[in-house]
Amino acid sequence: MAETAVEPRWRSYGTRRRSTRTVRVRTSVALVAVTVLAVLLVPPLIQLDQQAVDLALKLQPPSWAHPFGTDDVGRDLLLRCVYGLRVSLFVGVVAALTATVIGTAVGATAGALGGWFDRGVMRLVDTFSSVPHLLLGIFIVALFRPGVWPVVVSVGLTHWLSTARIVRAEVLSLRSRPYIDAAVSGGASRWRVAVRHLLPAVLPQAALAAVLMVPHAMWHESALSFLGLGLPSHMASLGNLIQTARGSLLAGQWWPTLFPGLFLVVPTLAIAGLAGAWRERINPRRRSELML
Repeated sequence: MAETAVEPRWRSYGTRRRSTRTVRVRTSVALVAVTVLAVLLVPPLIQLDQQAVDLALKLQPPSWAHPFGTDDVGRDLLLRCVYGLRVSLFVGVVAALTATVIGTAVGATAGALGGWFDRGVMRLVDTFSSVPHLLLGIFIVALFRPGVWPVVVSVGLTHWLSTARIVRAEVLSLRSRPYIDAAVSGGASRWRVAVRHLLPAVLPQAALAAVLMVPHAMWHESALSFLGLGLPSHMASLGNLIQTARGSLLAGQWWPTLFPGLFLVVPTLAIAGLAGAWRERINPRRRSELML
């Protein structure tokens, strides 16, 4: 009698969790779609120069003419935020792909070869992991002139470590599968086993790592730009916009800081939400644990 009373309760709980996950996924999809549409459509629809300076309009609050207000030199904040988001997305996507390619190659090679090579590579990964990403990124960008590509290189070279660990663990798990043993017993070389069997099996995990890395890379770029080590100060980026708005915030003008911050937080949360739903989909065991 007690079991029949408890079972509907667990079913109701699972239904609520599925409903919550569905709402989260739909919200994330909508936010990502709005982000992409804003990046693609706002610049051609609003016929204004995002670099145009008009000191007579400096620090104007949000209005119909300037929905997000203006900055300290009279530039339209909506356009500046959209262009900054475009730059941050570009850096995030390219850096995430770079880090994923490096991490996948290193992790797959270490897991497939094993032995001393695997141990040496993982000690190298542990060594780099002991250094904070931001500190190592600052050291890398300091070697170059400010620009987009030094930031991409910095983020890509500091964020491949987690992907290498994930891919290596997946490869080590796959090596014990019966079909891998059958391929090796049939005379397949290590290269053929890695390319035909191991690499296709780890690609979903690598792709998920790349998607999860995009928000992290966007925040990393914004942090470097905020510190004055990322993109040039004249280039619209979310980090630069927040950095230049610090004085305005202290003076009581909230909009130059609020809207660039929202343009950074909302898309990254949306992308992370989609990646979390994808992780639950490709890992049924993890999804069942979340249901309980």
